[in-house]
Amino acid sequence: MKPLGNAPAIRSGMVLAAGEGRRMRPVTETLPKPLIPILGRPLLDHALDKLEAAGVDTLVVNAFYLADRIVDHCATRPGKPITLSRETEKLETGGGVAQALPLLGDSPFFALNGDNLIIDGPRPALDRMAEAFDPTRMDALLMLHPLAWAHGYAGQGDFHMDQDGRLTRRSGAEVTSFVFTGVQILTPGLFTDLPDAPWSLNRIYDRAIERERLFGIAHDGEWFHVSRPDDIAATEERVSSTFVNFFC
Repeated sequence: MKPLGNAPAIRSGMVLAAGEGRRMRPVTETLPKPLIPILGRPLLDHALDKLEAAGVDTLVVNAFYLADRIVDHCATRPGKPITLSRETEKLETGGGVAQALPLLGDSPFFALNGDNLIIDGPRPALDRMAEAFDPTRMDALLMLHPLAWAHGYAGQGDFHMDQDGRLTRRSGAEVTSFVFTGVQILTPGLFTDLPDAPWSLNRIYDRAIERERLFGIAHDGEWFHVSRPDDIAATEERVSSTFVNFFC
């Protein structure tokens, strides 16, 4: 997919930080998964750093599980102000984003999972996504990672991607070449006429696939799926040994 010179600027972004992180127990019995530190810095901050570096002005974080910890952390984080979308019930990913839409505005926006670690390739991943996003063809643009180099991920992948970047789902027991990283650009129009929460973002991906308007872009850096307690040390070891300047 070639970058577009007239791609719109993405000025709003959300980090999804409401999940319970059940596979990360017992760590998450007292600590929200997005606040798990990797070499001393919470995963949530890594995601927010990416959004700020990409020029995002409106930062939104949702909170449900151990919400006070997320709220307190965002209140003391230096940098741009963060607006909290606090959930009184479990809304899942789709319901959580839908609740936050009034805070994000009417234009396309970034949405990032708050429990993964993205390391940029030669150019910042979010800049590449913003340049590639074309609202005349796309309802959503997902950042995918090659399955063969996905750290901490043991599944069979998520999507097929054709030469134009258009996505279709993996079916049955087949294996695909790409896994979804949880980094995406979404358009507010995808959220019309949907059921009351809770519901998954998979609903809007399926809606975009039906319209042939779900697209992907391949990440050219590294992606760490920090899912279970053992993944913390494994991620720290890989990052500290391979990316010596990452925290400088």
